[in-house]
Amino acid sequence: MPLILASASPRRRELLAQLALGNPNFGFEILPADIDESHQAGETPEQFVSRLAEEKAAAGLALWCGNPEHQEGSDTLVLGSDTIVVLGDRILGKPVDKADACAMLKSLSGRSHQVMTAVALTDGKRTEAALVVTQVYFCDLSDADIQAYVASGEPMDKAGAYGIQGLGGSFVAKIEGSYSAVVGLPMAETRSLLHKAGCL
Repeated sequence: MPLILASASPRRRELLAQLALGNPNFGFEILPADIDESHQAGETPEQFVSRLAEEKAAAGLALWCGNPEHQEGSDTLVLGSDTIVVLGDRILGKPVDKADACAMLKSLSGRSHQVMTAVALTDGKRTEAALVVTQVYFCDLSDADIQAYVASGEPMDKAGAYGIQGLGGSFVAKIEGSYSAVVGLPMAETRSLLHKAGCL
């Protein structure tokens, strides 16, 4: 059964590939799916990130089935995932520019926040999903720390303007929850979804 990852994220690709451990037949294809990621009125952060993951999975399946080279989508599984950073009652997405990245990092400095990652697996008839919430604690950041980090370019394509698996990891004092979910794909939950679907 073909498995499709509906994401262009190299971090999600690397994490998903790690699930092949002990299973030489496990493989997947990449088919990024673009959707409208606007927050809808009244949505909680949990509802928002879960909806995005499910919509990405559905959009990936539609792209796959829309290719005449592919067979019917009923035997195809598509994995979608989304990650947001939540500080208090604010959802921090990807920064729009360097000034926005600096402002995000300054707001995270010396405080704790939540990283919410949702993952969804669909075959077009049934969708299974999981949501993982991790508490992340930042150390105090100086203006020089923030400026240097933003200048590296790393924050610009990441929710909350930092990557825990990269240079931004030095800002994280501790986490409570799933490290892989903060990176972008909750490994244990994804393994469980794929196992139930017969992929692992």
